[in-house]
Amino acid sequence: MSRRTSRRTFRGGALAAVALLLFALTSVLYHITDVVGVGESATYLLVVAGTVLAATGVARLFRPRTAFVLTLLFLLAGFAAYFFSLPEAQRAAFSLDGVLADVVALLTGLSVLRLAQADVWALAATPAPVFFTWYLALRRRYVSAATVGGATLLLLVLTGDADPLTTLAGVVGVAGAVGLGTLEARGGVSAQLDTFAIVIAAMIVASASLSVVPGGATQPLLPETNAPTSEQNLVQSSDQVDIEGSIRLSPKVRFSVESAEPRYWRTSVYDRYTGGGWVRSESETRVYDGRLESGPGERRELTQRVTARTRLESLPAAAEPVELRGGPADDALVTDQGTLRAGGSLRANESYTVVSEPPRYTSEQLRRSSDDYPDEVAERYLQLPDSTSDRLRERAANVTEGEENAYDKAVAVEEHLESTKEYSLTVDEPSGDVADAFLFEMEAGYCTYYASTMAVMLRSEGIPARMATGYTPGQQVAENEWVVRGLNAHAWVEVYFPEVGWVQFDPTPSDPRQSAENARLESARQGDESNVDTDNSSEGEWTPTPTETPDETTTDTTSTDTSADVDGPQAEQSGANESRPSGAVSGLGENQTAVPTTSESVGAAEEDAGGGLPSSETLGVGLAALVGLAAVARRTGVSTRAYRSVWVRVQGRRRTPERDTERAFERLEYLLSRQYRARRPGETPRRYLRSLSRLGLDERALRVGEVYERARYGPGVSRDEAESAIETVDALVGRSTPILGRFRS
Repeated sequence: MSRRTSRRTFRGGALAAVALLLFALTSVLYHITDVVGVGESATYLLVVAGTVLAATGVARLFRPRTAFVLTLLFLLAGFAAYFFSLPEAQRAAFSLDGVLADVVALLTGLSVLRLAQADVWALAATPAPVFFTWYLALRRRYVSAATVGGATLLLLVLTGDADPLTTLAGVVGVAGAVGLGTLEARGGVSAQLDTFAIVIAAMIVASASLSVVPGGATQPLLPETNAPTSEQNLVQSSDQVDIEGSIRLSPKVRFSVESAEPRYWRTSVYDRYTGGGWVRSESETRVYDGRLESGPGERRELTQRVTARTRLESLPAAAEPVELRGGPADDALVTDQGTLRAGGSLRANESYTVVSEPPRYTSEQLRRSSDDYPDEVAERYLQLPDSTSDRLRERAANVTEGEENAYDKAVAVEEHLESTKEYSLTVDEPSGDVADAFLFEMEAGYCTYYASTMAVMLRSEGIPARMATGYTPGQQVAENEWVVRGLNAHAWVEVYFPEVGWVQFDPTPSDPRQSAENARLESARQGDESNVDTDNSSEGEWTPTPTETPDETTTDTTSTDTSADVDGPQAEQSGANESRPSGAVSGLGENQTAVPTTSESVGAAEEDAGGGLPSSETLGVGLAALVGLAAVARRTGVSTRAYRSVWVRVQGRRRTPERDTERAFERLEYLLSRQYRARRPGETPRRYLRSLSRLGLDERALRVGEVYERARYGPGVSRDEAESAIETVDALVGRSTPILGRFRS
């Protein structure tokens, strides 16, 4: 390769590396516009394309100082666009301290998706870095281009919005821009290009191998230590839930609750679906300063006393808390969605009291509820990514076909998921949209898969829904007391009804979930693990003491209320002329009675539902490994020797007799160069063959040379003569195969 060709190669490679870096950072911002789901993703692509074209034109006309001024103008215009997109109240509260606080928050893990106008932020933040990065690359200032683009991607890494694969692509782009740009400037040679490719491939494989090799995150070699617990996956992710692959159950006792009835102990709710999980947008919280407002409709009070049994980072409570008492109330926080958050950690045996006001309703009341949703609810809880598939929307429409109200549609979706999917803790994390994958490509999953899919299907039908996380009621150990463990961490769905407020639904099948939880608890007890029981929980589920009645029948003191005006978990178990056995929060059942565990049920619950094609990460790392191996082969000459070894053995397809004869002689000449010597410059084929005949050259080779001379310089040859030359060379190659292996190419 000539030095000029090498320079062109290195320049093309450096520009490709910068393009890869830009693709990495813009793909993150594109995902943000797609998630917000207001049709901005197409606009974003136009902005990127226009910015790249502008940079290409400016690079031909203006010096870097002018381009830098244009970049500053892009920054100011973007900031102004974002500022004026904010609600008037937020603009009125604008201050320099607030801006600095926002910057610090972004640099320390605040996802851009949690911003109220995340799509506008992404659009505003794109032109300046894309323009200046591409401009600098076209001006051959590759290090500066990598610095600008890399710093922008680093910001997105710090916010948590860039996934590992995208980050790795950006790092490779930075390394390629700097390395190849340096080789272009210093006149590198092709051998250095091979070395560079080897280094990049090794970096990719080494950095990604821990997460994609068998036994990685989705198929852990040691599942008890590698896979996250359900609690880590749900409850401890306070502002964002990323849906994982396989998870495990923790049997450790977390807290106990004294309450007149079992509830789902909620810790967080999430409104923005990202395709791979959920985010709580508009992340402002305020200090708890007294009684909170409850939702619309008729309510009743439910008091709970919660006692931490280990260090606790959250404040679990029944839905719709309105009052908090005790030490934790002094520094507790309230989210804009009405959930309580601990200002600090609760110590073991520390207690607090929560008063909640769950809604009272009947199924008939929910059926009659209007679809006149408040603007704030509709805007926030109907969001779906622009990339949500048509097939998911069609499936939701088919499942709810014939249902005329939001309640019956929610019940139809809940029943569909319960009846068509299996429960399993061992699944491969899907690529792409989780709800779409669970609905069409997966046979099994656990609570986050069920809840996410139900919420997305309802939103596609115009019904406001959100995902809630927390704990199921736990083990009942006394008439009004429950012990809650880490394995009770759970996710469910809340659906909005204008006259009632948020109503709970649980599409996760309860029996297999409880079977898996019971099996894990029993295993922990048999293994004598610590902190899996309290003084009154080791004897199993509490049952009421039978009381004889005058007619000698037995009355269950925990039987379900049969009044027509009910609420929460018992809504569908009331005497409201309903044939449905479970309904809203159907996973709760009556008093959360444990299901007897059998080895068959546990096996079904934990059956691996994975399989299928390798993930995109695995394919990408595999491709990088192949490129690296190819570069090694080229650098060491292995690829050339392998190619020549095949080339000399295969004549190829037939053409004209003359061309076939010339091809046969080329093979013969290569064979002789390996066995004897190469033909010297200016040496004719006849003289070359005659000189080798003194060394014992096979006479058949001389005949091939004669046919070659007639084909190349004479009147031509017949097809039979050409075929005879080909067969002769084939025979000589076959006889010389062991000898060929002893020569270098």
